[in-house]
Amino acid sequence: MKPAPEQPAADRQAPKATEQRKSVAVLPGDGVGPEVVSAALDTVDRLGLPLDLRFGEIGWECWRQEGDPVPERTWKLLEETDTCLLGAITSKPLREAEAELSPELRGTGRTFVSPVIQLRQRLGLYANIRPVTDLDHGRFDFTVIRENTEGLYAGYDVHGLDEALWNTVRDHPNAEASGPEGTSVTLRLQTRFGIDRLLRFGFAYAEANGHRRLTVVDKPNVLRHSGHHLRERLESISREYPDVETEILNVDAVALWMVRRPERFGVVVAENMFGDILSDLGAGVMGGLGLAPSGNIGDHGSYFEPVHGSAPGMAGQDRANPMAMLLTVAQMLDHLGLAVPGEDLRAAVRAVARARTTVTYDLGGSAGTRRVAEAVARELADPRGESATRPAGGERAATAPVPMEVVDRLAVLDTASVSDALDSLGIAGVLPGITARVPGARTAGLAYTVTYQPVDTSDGRFRNAANYLDEVPAGSFVVVDNGGSTSCTNWGSLLTSVARSRGVRGTALHGSARDIAEIRTAGYPLFSTGATMVSGKNRVELAATGGEITVGGVTVRPGDVVVADDNGVLVVPAERAAEVAERAERVERTESAIADAVGTGLRLDEARRRFGYAKPWEGPGERSADA
Repeated sequence: MKPAPEQPAADRQAPKATEQRKSVAVLPGDGVGPEVVSAALDTVDRLGLPLDLRFGEIGWECWRQEGDPVPERTWKLLEETDTCLLGAITSKPLREAEAELSPELRGTGRTFVSPVIQLRQRLGLYANIRPVTDLDHGRFDFTVIRENTEGLYAGYDVHGLDEALWNTVRDHPNAEASGPEGTSVTLRLQTRFGIDRLLRFGFAYAEANGHRRLTVVDKPNVLRHSGHHLRERLESISREYPDVETEILNVDAVALWMVRRPERFGVVVAENMFGDILSDLGAGVMGGLGLAPSGNIGDHGSYFEPVHGSAPGMAGQDRANPMAMLLTVAQMLDHLGLAVPGEDLRAAVRAVARARTTVTYDLGGSAGTRRVAEAVARELADPRGESATRPAGGERAATAPVPMEVVDRLAVLDTASVSDALDSLGIAGVLPGITARVPGARTAGLAYTVTYQPVDTSDGRFRNAANYLDEVPAGSFVVVDNGGSTSCTNWGSLLTSVARSRGVRGTALHGSARDIAEIRTAGYPLFSTGATMVSGKNRVELAATGGEITVGGVTVRPGDVVVADDNGVLVVPAERAAEVAERAERVERTESAIADAVGTGLRLDEARRRFGYAKPWEGPGERSADA
């Protein structure tokens, strides 16, 4: 298996018919692996790439039937191909693994070793590459590069110590109290060879992908000697890469800033355990494991896999999110020197993820694996996004996400000014009949739409219809459509508490709320049609999330900006948000100028004339010389 270097952006070119074909070993694996691999490859067919796909076997069935999860024929396939696309692998503890062997293989001394560990060790894949990208808003784009072969995961983990290890730890009071047979030790292995090749890989990756900062993650204030060793190697090797800024940060600080300010990072390099933890945190920051791709790369081999695992309980249910696999394929294409189609595939996934009209349950939708992959395929066929993001029935196509800077500008504006700006553009934006329940609240956020439907109440059981709230991204404004009904409630103090902890900016209900006193005490921006003390748990159930909602003739799409205060609730179409914010700011400047002039004694009608009250969204006019 031959490695292919990452290409700098300036060198990326579209594949040509005369380009050398690349061979890929495809190992679908276990659980949902075959489903996501099949769906992803059907989508990638749209790109017409110079790839020869050769399918092989790996994983749990190989172990059960043959006593080896990576049979020798698979190793031969890997030797004959340029890289590998891996679906997902099931691993189980030793006792369960032994119990599931075919009867004739039990008791023969066979030991289950995770296939991914075997691949990494035998192929020398020392760098685990985990991109972390904000698919919704484009606020961050960084990569965690985890060392795969040493660190705390090197395998030097011992319970019951020999004399040499005991002499190392015996002075610790807990070890002294436990004795060598009651003490365990794990060694963190860090070698100059391992550190140097990882750092050089990280620097090269940063330069090839346009990053100007490399962050090395460690805990040098506690792990003083190994941390000092790492620092010395970084200082030495960084001289070879003068255009890349470097820093060493404590792992706990990096974890905090990955959540609070992920945009500050470019390339994050970490030893095995720290990298393992931070890369999964990165997956959470970008929206979950269903969006997280990865690659494992060495000097003489590579394989690429989604991070989500095999999820055997979901196999065959058409529920797994294929986006992680599609992004993994894009990463593999970059590695094979096919960066342009790789970016095309990423762009198609981004468009479908942002639209939220065709997504799986983990992103708040109800679409299946195959349907999501087909939406991405349509996006590839029509890069303007019309086919993939416009549902049947003529709804408007999705647009680029609204930057949070624009949302924050709208949040500080009076809804009256925003309403004037919308009127000036001929846009109806007021959600009628939805009023403020918490006086003084003012907010704006990106619409996350939810629709309820009535159910048969004869069984009396609770439907738990609000579990969607676990998936709502920070910065959202939840808009719930229950048909304006006040015969049940769709929001209360518990949901308020959860929403606040998730960073949700407010809720508008075309329906009814309860626990108003508690919500007012919390200061949470709540707006609703009614306020009643009637449970909705056994009267409605979740119909959908991520679809269009229409209230009083005004349509709310996922990603539109919802602006709300004591005046009520407005919806600003995503594609006009920046323009509306600019016009509303001019309206407020015009009205402020008029108020100041009247305060100095000018007649109201004259002040309005001078400062352009007829079209306040054009901004205050210049004062005349005698004003």
